[in-house]
Amino acid sequence: MSLGYALRRIVEEYPLARTDPPAGHPLAHVIRKGAPDELRRALAPLGSPFVVKGSPGRGSHWAAVPWLALFDPAVTTSATRGYYLVYLFPAHREAVHLSLAQGTVAAIREYGPRSGDHLRESGARLRERLADFAADLPVTAITLGSAGELPEGYEAAHILGLTYDLAALADERRLHADLATGLAAYRALKARGGLDLPTQR
Repeated sequence: MSLGYALRRIVEEYPLARTDPPAGHPLAHVIRKGAPDELRRALAPLGSPFVVKGSPGRGSHWAAVPWLALFDPAVTTSATRGYYLVYLFPAHREAVHLSLAQGTVAAIREYGPRSGDHLRESGARLRERLADFAADLPVTAITLGSAGELPEGYEAAHILGLTYDLAALADERRLHADLATGLAAYRALKARGGLDLPTQR
């Protein structure tokens, strides 16, 4: 398996897999184990001990939007808070988003119904902080094709990134190069103050 093959399997197989229970399902195993292992291999030459996780959902329920993420443990080890780099799989199209994203659940807990507005506003200001990455990570808004607090939160939490169609996932060299660029943006955000933004007057 390669990173591109693992991502492609999730894109292609997830819609049908959701018709069966996730317990013991081969694709759930790919998302939790196989794809994270491939991401760790891709990260190995890039240095730093990242925490890598994949989530097909919890318990007996598939996620509306499965994800595969890497976390800098000095920032966060969870998609609920901080910021991280993540592959998100939309429900309405055969594609993958690579997203530098803000933690969603913490924002929902703190801001409630205003969390989406808060995340979009902070995302716009964080893009200014990362303006030198705009050309290489040009996607500033993503859609996930699924209603609900978490999918809509992931959309709002996106800062910048890339979107791949199925054909692009065959280009392993590009995937690794883009991962390195996303990682550089992640590190730059950390070095430039993370999510701490000056109070606007």
